[in-house]
Amino acid sequence: MMAVLGFVAVLALVTGLIHLYLWKRLVRDTTTPGRWRRIGGIAALVLALLVPVTLAGTQAGLYWLAWPGYLWLALMFYLLVVLVVLEVPMLVARLVLRRRVVAAEPTAAAPEPVLVGAAGPTEPPAAGAVAAPDHDPSRRLLLARGAAIFAGLTATGTVGYGVRTALGPPHLDRVRIPLAKLPRSMDGLRIATVSDIHLGPLRGRAHTERIVAAINRLDADIVAVVGDLVDGSVAELGSAAAPLRDLRSRYGSFFVTGNHEYYSGVEEWVQEVDRLGLRVLQNRRQEIQARGGVLDLAGVNDLDATGGSGLAAGPDFAAALGDRDPSRPVVLLAHQPLAAKEAARYGVDLQLSGHTHGGQMVPFNLAVGLEQPVVSGLGEVDGTKVYVTNGAGFWGPPVRVGAEPQISLVELRSA
Repeated sequence: MMAVLGFVAVLALVTGLIHLYLWKRLVRDTTTPGRWRRIGGIAALVLALLVPVTLAGTQAGLYWLAWPGYLWLALMFYLLVVLVVLEVPMLVARLVLRRRVVAAEPTAAAPEPVLVGAAGPTEPPAAGAVAAPDHDPSRRLLLARGAAIFAGLTATGTVGYGVRTALGPPHLDRVRIPLAKLPRSMDGLRIATVSDIHLGPLRGRAHTERIVAAINRLDADIVAVVGDLVDGSVAELGSAAAPLRDLRSRYGSFFVTGNHEYYSGVEEWVQEVDRLGLRVLQNRRQEIQARGGVLDLAGVNDLDATGGSGLAAGPDFAAALGDRDPSRPVVLLAHQPLAAKEAARYGVDLQLSGHTHGGQMVPFNLAVGLEQPVVSGLGEVDGTKVYVTNGAGFWGPPVRVGAEPQISLVELRSA
């Protein structure tokens, strides 16, 4: 809980600064002093408070906050992205306007000779007769409003597309991965892999039922659920997770913890998942005998485990991978791709992971890539192959852009 509150506090500071920027570009730059600017300022303040209130409120069971709060979080993100991208062309446009105004200003001229006649000197021209009108303020206002409208339409359209994608059915990703140690008799062994289901305020039992049905249609040999199943307690979400008991596979269904299990009562969830028929690989391995061959399936607790002992212990690679027959192929289930850096030291042939959501919302995938060695799909870390599935759910905004929800069928091939 403290980790969640700390995250909410940091997010509140960051979103406060973002909303200050959005207020300047969408309110201050597009209005003149008066009622509409005051209304816009109040709206920006309310929306800035909505984000941390939503995160804290959903943790306290105020699920009605989830839809407005998380949708605004996504819209805020894409407004920020579009407006930042527009900064350079807007700067160029403002410089061009300034040069035009300067060029239109009259230059100082030499005094004209005065003709003196009987009636005296002629009257000088009116003081403002030769001054060019300065249209710069109105043009700047028009430019700012045009940028604001473009940003609003682009962000709204992107979020709308992202909501439709996130709430739609998971797509199937089929991938064939050769393993040098895999016996020929086990060629074609299939592992249905799913992660980041994220049962919670916005996704419930129907979400689980759809995922279970999709996995069962694959007729897989093994089912692997690689963490972040829930965002809430067993009391809140036990019924939503119940359809997992219907998962079908030839050699068993397995589960490893993700970081969100440690925010949601990991001890209770491990017991609940076990009761539903999934074997929890908590820093241990399972021998899979299939088709006359043997494969080691190992699992480790998430890297963000809270420490201590028992269910709260962090990943123990030695316990899961040490003292095993090195001639056997080993597949490791680990929620975060980053675990591969340690797994490679133990000669892991393949690691199956999730956690990244494939970035969930482009261009956020660029930031995820700074932390994780593989964001989506098949990669390699220090000689260990790492496959990362996008996840079947979402966290936070019900939006996916550039990273569709996914269930993966990993087919092992003998090299």
